[in-house]
Amino acid sequence: MNAVQIRSAERALSAGTWLIVAGAMLYSVLTVTPLAAQHTPDRWAWTAPILPLVVDAAVVIVVRLDAVLARLGGHGGRWPIALRWMTGCMTLALNVADSALKNDLVGVAVHAVAPLLLIVTAETGLAYRRAIAAAVTRLEAEQEAERQAREQAAIERREAADRRAREEREHAALLLREQREHEARLAREQTEREEAARAAERAEREARERAEREGRERREREREQQQRERERIEREAAQRRERERLEHEQEARRQKQERAERERRERAALLSGGPVSEKLPEDRARAVVQAAFGEGLAVRAAAELCGWSVGWVSARYTEHRDHTGFVLEGAS
Repeated sequence: MNAVQIRSAERALSAGTWLIVAGAMLYSVLTVTPLAAQHTPDRWAWTAPILPLVVDAAVVIVVRLDAVLARLGGHGGRWPIALRWMTGCMTLALNVADSALKNDLVGVAVHAVAPLLLIVTAETGLAYRRAIAAAVTRLEAEQEAERQAREQAAIERREAADRRAREEREHAALLLREQREHEARLAREQTEREEAARAAERAEREARERAEREGRERREREREQQQRERERIEREAAQRRERERLEHEQEARRQKQERAERERRERAALLSGGPVSEKLPEDRARAVVQAAFGEGLAVRAAAELCGWSVGWVSARYTEHRDHTGFVLEGAS
């Protein structure tokens, strides 16, 4: 049976049980109420239905709680059993009491049907519910076991798949590692060959550079030697030119001194004549004025020495000054 069928059986059992309980309660109320009314004072006759209702309420409680406990797989102990049988016996006694007091055996049998049916139904329903609960528990345990088995199988399948995937990954990683090692070995060999070629090329280049460097150094030494020789020759030529220049300057100074001495003697000779009373010839007067200008004599003194006017002598002085300034500017 599956869960749907079990629930359907439980609903049928519950519906039948409550139908029997309801019928027994109704029949008990209708049967017990007149008996209770006969044995109750007239002013309290209206309380007659309370007794069957109380007894039937105890029956309802017992049936309901027994159903819950059976569904949960529990057991209430001795007190629920005592309450169940006590209510059953009370219901049976109350239903057959009136017929028993009248010695009506048929009435006793008729009125005992509903209470006995209620008692047996309660016990049977409890047994059914416990059996159903045990079956449901067993079914759930089987289903749980099947579920766990399926989960375990799924876990084992996943683990197997993971193991196969891991083995495939490890194999692929191994192949990839071997391929990488092979490629690395090839690359290393290629690198070693390239390094050897570069080392040979570097050695050749270094030898060529060393030869070129030695050649440059040799040429540099030759150039330096030639440069030193040229510098020595240029230095000797400069020293020779310097000596010649010094000798030329000394000769020019000597000649200048001689010329200055000669001009001084000439000026002294020209100025030694003293003042004249008549005009000297113009050439002679110009020479006297030039000598007086060179000696730094005043214009008037020069005019007395040459016999010419002060204005003329002043004009000659101006010419000599202009000429001297021009010569100085040209020399500078």
